Amino acid sequence: MRATQDSNPIFLMDSSIAACSWGSVATSQRQVDEISKNALQLPIAELRAFGYRPPPLPRDAPVSGKDIEKSSLDIVVRDGTEIRLAIYKPIGAVSNALLFFNIHGGGWVLGQPETEEAQNRMIALKNKAVVVSVDYRKAPEYPYPTPLNDCYDAFHWCVRNARSLGANPQYILVGGGSAGANLSTVLVLKARAENVTGILGQVLNIPVTCHPKHFPTRKYHYHSYTQNANAPIVDAWKMNWFWNQYLSACDEDVASDPSVSPLLASTKALTELPPTLIQVAGMDPLRDEGLAYGEALKASG
Repeated sequence: MRATQDSNPIFLMDSSIAACSWGSVATSQRQVDEISKNALQLPIAELRAFGYRPPPLPRDAPVSGKDIEKSSLDIVVRDGTEIRLAIYKPIGAVSNALLFFNIHGGGWVLGQPETEEAQNRMIALKNKAVVVSVDYRKAPEYPYPTPLNDCYDAFHWCVRNARSLGANPQYILVGGGSAGANLSTVLVLKARAENVTGILGQVLNIPVTCHPKHFPTRKYHYHSYTQNANAPIVDAWKMNWFWNQYLSACDEDVASDPSVSPLLASTKALTELPPTLIQVAGMDPLRDEGLAYGEALKASG
């Protein structure tokens, strides 16, 4: 069922999230290129240590302890492992709030909830929401499907425990960026297939929606992997490297499975998805995957 703008929280997300003063922490492109050009040549442990350094917060980011209450807890997932959830709430009593389940990006290899600290705080404060960001296990040590399973188990934990978090289990948005957006929409596809209720929308920022070897070029005439092959920060070569880490334990045909490439999901499955906000970047190799996914969702009705 398609919700209206008056009834669905995806249409009410505060626009000030995009207005953080990122200029106050800006780094020149030359510096970024110099830092990142050889990063993927490092051993995974060193690369991850580099990638786990939280970025500086913009000047107008909500202050923990003043504007935002942040906590962490460990939950047990299906194989008995404990993973961490970072929880953000506006200061003061919170009950029956929107639950925003966030999955951070990082190519399935890097990152943690604190990588997106400013975003998590801002969403919680400006939307009076409970934000839960999951610190899922990463490839290559834990390739597909472990990151997806961790996220799905964490999501179910949040649904079961929504009331204790101060959230409404029937008032949920799921979102993420890049590889996190991939895990987010696959999670929602899986939840809808299993008749899980409560997900009212998904927020996908620069989503990874299809392995480049299986992108349906005859159906979607887009070429961002070629046009933006040498894009700053994450270029086509780096994106392929991330894919190889994520699918390192899989047969080649897994790359075309909708649990990896949601763009290839059936029309019926896409029809079941809730209202979706997709944001892309014009000079990103992933741009056209997001545009194609938007087309597929529109075509599904």
